[in-house]
This record gives sequence, structure tokens and C-alpha cells, in this order.
Amino acid sequence: MNSKSQRSVRPSHRPRTIAAAGAVLAVAATTVLTGAGPAGAAIHQCSISGDRAKCAYVTGIDAGSALVVRTAPRYSASLSPVFGRYHNGDQLGLDCWTTGDPDADGHGYRYWMHVDNGIGDGYVNDWYLDTGGPATWKSQIPQC
Repeated sequence: MNSKSQRSVRPSHRPRTIAAAGAVLAVAATTVLTGAGPAGAAIHQCSISGDRAKCAYVTGIDAGSALVVRTAPRYSASLSPVFGRYHNGDQLGLDCWTTGDPDADGHGYRYWMHVDNGIGDGYVNDWYLDTGGPATWKSQIPQC
């Protein structure tokens, strides 16, 4: 082959190689951003007392604070006696959703998840779970 034909062959292969490399990097970046732990997990399957359940991770809790489970979807409701304190990265089993008091951080978010730990149940404001928001979870979690 002469040098002229070699030059015409290389450019046609380079864009494919670069595009393929770009696609691999895009997939890797997406995996890192969406699959690197609880923040990108959204609703997932887990085991609660040996039963398969839909679960979500706790997120958005300030350092030194904790998420507590209430007996009703309002902050004046008593704490559920069968749940402890939850921190970022802990997971909760989701049964259904309802509305109640707005989130404690003032965003006006009124969706609450009815949660179950296999011993008892209660409610947490969905603002503090990585469920992906109503557009995501309304197709996966029934209304209470």
C-alpha cells in the first residue's frame, strides 16, 4: 500500500475506535455515578426478616442527626417502638406510600413511606430515602 491509501484507511478506523472508547467511558461513568452505593441505588430488592421486600436507603440526614420512624405520617406522632435510629446508608423495607406532614427541612415534601422491619411498622418522610421520587416509585409502591 502506498502512504496515500494508508492515510485514507486510518481516519475511518479512528473515529470508530474513539467512539467505542467514548462509549466505554460513558458506561463506566454512569456505573460510578448511579451504582456507587446508596445514593444512586433507588428502590431495590432486599431481605427483611427473610422475606423479599422493596427497600430504599436512608439519605440526606445531617451529621449528628438520625431518621426516626413514626407511628403515623406526621412529626407529632410517637416514635415507633420497634425501630431504632437510622443514618445515611441504612435501608428500610417499603410497604406503601401516603401523604402527611411536610419534611422537617422545610422543602414542603409531603410523601411518607410506610416501612416494615419484620417486627413492626411505621412511617418516614420519603424526602430522606433514595427512592427516586414519586415519578419513580408510584409505579413500584402502592398507595396505602
